[in-house]
Amino acid sequence: MKEYERKGLLERVSREAATVGADIPEEIEVQGEPIELQSFVFEIKRRDSVPSGERDRVEQAKRNLRRERIERLEPIEENEVSYERGEELAASIIGIDRALEALEGLNAPGPETEEQRHEAADRKRWMSFLKKALGRDSASGASGRTRF
Repeated sequence: MKEYERKGLLERVSREAATVGADIPEEIEVQGEPIELQSFVFEIKRRDSVPSGERDRVEQAKRNLRRERIERLEPIEENEVSYERGEELAASIIGIDRALEALEGLNAPGPETEEQRHEAADRKRWMSFLKKALGRDSASGASGRTRF
């Protein structure tokens, strides 16, 4: 593989938004053992939070996926594979990253909740700005101006 191709693949797998729109692989081989990754992630994500009995299983899966990611990245970094094989590895790394993101975000609030919080904070800032701009910043809330 040519150096610019190798650098392109490395940039692709390290890009922060690489997993946007990426699918979690249905099945992946981790340390020689096939794992139905997509169904595992969806099974775990279906619940609101990870039950205590499943936490160890999820943490072990995340460790195994991180290890597998490193093992798949090394041949690209060391330029030990053809470009075609590098493309396959890069795609699988992005799939692993997508699965890891899904598993990491289990205890975090969903994107809708986060978006709603941002909108509420924006509304609060806007109302505060309007009150100050219209002179209704005082303790009584009245400034002698006509209310709209």
